[in-house]
Amino acid sequence: MKNLVKFSVLSLLVVFLFASCAKQPTQEIDAAKAAIDAVVKAGGNIYAQEELKQLNDDYNAAMEEVNAQSKKLFKKYGNAREMLAKVETDAEAVLTLIPERKEQAKNEAIQAMDEAKAAFDEAKTLLSKAPVGKGTRADIEALKSDLAGIETLLTEAQAAFDSEDYLSARDKAASIKEKAAAVSEQVQAAIAKVRR
Repeated sequence: MKNLVKFSVLSLLVVFLFASCAKQPTQEIDAAKAAIDAVVKAGGNIYAQEELKQLNDDYNAAMEEVNAQSKKLFKKYGNAREMLAKVETDAEAVLTLIPERKEQAKNEAIQAMDEAKAAFDEAKTLLSKAPVGKGTRADIEALKSDLAGIETLLTEAQAAFDSEDYLSARDKAASIKEKAAAVSEQVQAAIAKVRR
């Protein structure tokens, strides 16, 4: 009987030691973090913003689970390991989406920049044909200034495109097209004013 009690106490002590010595899933944590970093490096902060936010949220939830378990007497990291493995798997799936989205943004940027350049060229041509008369001289000078500003924006849009920031290039090109169209309308209004 005495040996049975000693054996039971010893067994409980061994179980206690093994349970309390459960190690944090450091490899899984590092792998999940590396997977998220790979998504960011591939352009996920531009082309997969929502997915990247979800990955970070899931990673933070997994880390909260790790921290919660580390404070317990009997640590069980199984759930945290599963959560971290899911983050890694999801990050790999997001990585496959980015090239397609980047290519789509590139094509949209090319089209928007072509339209912006055409609108700029049209506004420039119209402005060169605008009659400079007594009542339109100040208007024409203001429009030339506007065109110079649009030309600067075209350079910025091209720089964004060259640095592969296609979404920014597309948005700048849309703004340029709008501003160039406004200049064209004003030049046409000035031409109509002189004809009257």
